[in-house]
Amino acid sequence: MRKLLLHLRREWYAYLILIVTSIVVLLPLAMAFIGSTHDDATIGAGRMPFWPGKHALENYARAWVKGAEYGAVSVRKLMLNSFIMAFFIAAGKVILAITTAYAIVFFHFPFRNLVFAVVLVTIMLPLHVRMFQTYQIASQFRLLNTYIGLILPWVVSTTGVLLFRGCLRAFPKELLEAAKIDGAGPIRCLWSVVLPMLRPHIAALFVVMFLYGWNQYLWPLLITTKPEMQTVPIGLVRMLGGPEAATEWGVVMASTVICLTVPIIVVLFGQRHLIRLAEIGK
Repeated sequence: MRKLLLHLRREWYAYLILIVTSIVVLLPLAMAFIGSTHDDATIGAGRMPFWPGKHALENYARAWVKGAEYGAVSVRKLMLNSFIMAFFIAAGKVILAITTAYAIVFFHFPFRNLVFAVVLVTIMLPLHVRMFQTYQIASQFRLLNTYIGLILPWVVSTTGVLLFRGCLRAFPKELLEAAKIDGAGPIRCLWSVVLPMLRPHIAALFVVMFLYGWNQYLWPLLITTKPEMQTVPIGLVRMLGGPEAATEWGVVMASTVICLTVPIIVVLFGQRHLIRLAEIGK
């Protein structure tokens, strides 16, 4: 106990910064949760108290099953669309980044460096720059209002290729040579030797890219015109699209709280690998 008090006394400023930062970050979330338990009249009148109300079950059930009046889409449908989009974007980025970096580092083929240079140049041309052309291609291939159209343009990750290329260049090649002597082919070496060593990097990239896909707004806004294909950011914004007096604030805040659960769960599950990656970086 004495050691703990001495540690707190010596590092008090770090804990003070941590407490203040936590309050700043968590206060809006706490207000959203409290607002989700009150009725629309209380919130709209600006008289919302700082403690939960009696309408939590009503608001959350309405948000999950039906959604707000002007949203016209239930939260479970919005979350399903966003989860499918975010999961396959993250998985696709990880798979393509690993296989590309693996081929560039360990395979000797003509113009290998040129191929990597071309991949590197694409980082200066993000999707937002070529949004119009991408939309035209998606429209011509009839990918509007489809999961493939939501996912495919975002699958390639130059950042992931750079990350895994740096990791694989420092990878001990003796392990691969020993695996080849035992009769393992390129795919077997990748699966049994390389991937287990890159698990923290894979988890870190997956978490970052999942959140990246979950929070996408502009591309889903362009490519989806049917309400049932809306994602979370679009659905939440459209819940506020009606007259302010008619906005169902309780349902909107309940929808926001529900939609926050998936990113939080993903970060919590990937936290162990993120900490391990930070330790490796040290």
